[in-house]
Amino acid sequence: MNELVFIGLGLYDEKDISLRGLEELKEADTVFAEFYTSLMPGLSIRKLEEMTGKAVNVVSRRVLEEEEGQQLFEAAKKGKAVFLVQGDPMIATTHVDLRISAEKQGIKTRVIHGASVVSAVRGISGLQNYKYGKAVTIPFSEQGFVSETPYNVIRENKKRGLHTMCYLDINAEEKKYLTIKEALQTLLELEKLKKEQLVTSRTLVIGVARAGSYQPVVKAGYLEEVINYDFGVPPHTLVFPGNLHFMEAEALIALAGAPQEIREMSE
Repeated sequence: MNELVFIGLGLYDEKDISLRGLEELKEADTVFAEFYTSLMPGLSIRKLEEMTGKAVNVVSRRVLEEEEGQQLFEAAKKGKAVFLVQGDPMIATTHVDLRISAEKQGIKTRVIHGASVVSAVRGISGLQNYKYGKAVTIPFSEQGFVSETPYNVIRENKKRGLHTMCYLDINAEEKKYLTIKEALQTLLELEKLKKEQLVTSRTLVIGVARAGSYQPVVKAGYLEEVINYDFGVPPHTLVFPGNLHFMEAEALIALAGAPQEIREMSE
């Protein structure tokens, strides 16, 4: 059958793939994978190949974006091609674009979902999913340029009482991963410019490291404490809470070591 199957690998290592995803992988004629949109700290490609008996062809950003995924499409026209993606396959817009392009070329596509950092971070923090607003990525600061978008998104969500989930930028090819400390430093620089008292030393923030792993770290507290907290190796994620329900405050205290006084901030 000529088709392209997008399979989510999950969050931490090769064991996170679903049973359905594993079955699909074993039946594939060709297997591709990309590792530039996210980071799976425990993943071993060798072990994944041993589990499935399939060789995994790792493709770069150039293959998927500049060459518009033609390698994947050519393989799918000859048989069953599988595309492995960290987390859930359709979270990244690049993958949505690939699926649309495949369908336009007459290639059947299917999606086998995997655990995503979107739900994992929200769940592990104890904050209620329906109270999140728009998410945003905090990018690396390049040559002194600092994007104001994260600051603006946090502000707009806060006005509505909503939480903000901040993804932290990565450059997988150079093995560079933005940390919680670096992200908070960027936001403090923006605060100096904007002067709106949105991001200060007493702003409540939540840092999450390695969600989905055997030893995730979740720490809630005021920025002055969290910025110096040792979260260990990436991937890191940052959350700015909006108005807290009393159960959310209790969750942050019990699960993330937040100060007891945040009970007074809850509704």
